[in-house]
Amino acid sequence: MLSDTLRKELRQYAIGEKVRILRLGKKMGLVELGRHTGLSAAMLSKIERGKLFPTLPTLARIALVFSVGLEYFFSEDQKRHALGIVRRRERKRFPEHSGGKDVSFFFESLDFAAVERKLNAYHAEFQVLPAGRARMHHHDGVEFLSVLRGKLEMKIAAETHVLELGDSIYFDSSQPHSYRRASKTPCSAIVVTVP
Repeated sequence: MLSDTLRKELRQYAIGEKVRILRLGKKMGLVELGRHTGLSAAMLSKIERGKLFPTLPTLARIALVFSVGLEYFFSEDQKRHALGIVRRRERKRFPEHSGGKDVSFFFESLDFAAVERKLNAYHAEFQVLPAGRARMHHHDGVEFLSVLRGKLEMKIAAETHVLELGDSIYFDSSQPHSYRRASKTPCSAIVVTVP
């Protein structure tokens, strides 16, 4: 149990409201956020309504989903200038989706240290999958991809495009799309999404 003094101190940061703003900004429901964090929708709802103050590990899980640092929740200055430096050794590698089966790519956020970003930048490493096994997905906004090495097969709606070293593509990411490594050698790219 938290003392009244601690509750009063924590309330000034409006952590729950900041979580809610981040979630709604991504047009994400509580259940979807729960899937990404491993937390229940009920717990997330209590956090957002200020009925429950999250522990630091819980808050860190939420922060990772939105690519913000913990300082985002404790800063009273919401009008600060965007600045973030991510050292290569600080990057974390994640699979495209949980479950580990038919993973098309692994990605690392390149800009998680910057708060209130207008875009999201990633380093992606693409995997070899049998034809037709790459998972189609879509999201709001646009996407830009530039191949750093290897050869990449991209399917966007009904069209298939093969990109090689130095090739770039910009497309409407609300269209279903997928990625598949098309070379025997490793394939990686810089991917930028803009909501």
